[in-house]
Amino acid sequence: MTEDHHCNHHTEEGLEMQKLCISIVPIFNHLNASEMQEIVKQTNSVSHRRGHTIYRASEPSDGLYIVHKGRVKIYRLSDNGKEQLVRILEPGDFTGELSLFTASIHDAYAEALEPVELCIMGRENFQQFLLKYPAIALKVLSEFSTRLAKTEQQAARIAMESTETRVAMYLADQVEEQQHGNITLPMSRKDLASHLGTTPETVSRKLTDFENAGWIKQRGQRDIVIIDLDALLLI
Repeated sequence: MTEDHHCNHHTEEGLEMQKLCISIVPIFNHLNASEMQEIVKQTNSVSHRRGHTIYRASEPSDGLYIVHKGRVKIYRLSDNGKEQLVRILEPGDFTGELSLFTASIHDAYAEALEPVELCIMGRENFQQFLLKYPAIALKVLSEFSTRLAKTEQQAARIAMESTETRVAMYLADQVEEQQHGNITLPMSRKDLASHLGTTPETVSRKLTDFENAGWIKQRGQRDIVIIDLDALLLI
């Protein structure tokens, strides 16, 4: 794997970035300033260009990766090489957490969707902080339970609901998350299709159907105006 990052752990700029990095993460942002500073000293800041593979499945997992800037796609590959999207990480999100509890290998791939800045903390350092500040462990467990619930909900939707319903529900979820009717899809149609257990062609067809029905208006590949949310919710 080609390296595509730089560590600026000891520079003033690097320490400031790590401080910002730690302060936006829910598992750390409840700590006081001195506790945060203690954690900052144990993290390294790295950067990756768009399209770079940050880690690959079957590689050793060496710690916690926290997104400071940019977005990261976590995905798996099936036996036939088909991509299955797991989730998109935004600033403040993290990955690699399973290695914090046991020496393990990555079970997925991480790719930079745009230029990203990450803060990385090694497994041993993080384990020490879990023991010293038990509230962090509770926050991590809370994040795990949220992710598990989302995964189970996604699996249930794929198993029980039509593709049309899955696309409609996804749009409705985005309205709720983005808190307005002019939504921007947080991923490409290819990734959205993977997330919803269908094909990009089917996603595009369903969006066109919704537009023809007068429920939405598409403005390019990502931007969608939701005109009739109730109609989508009734599908």
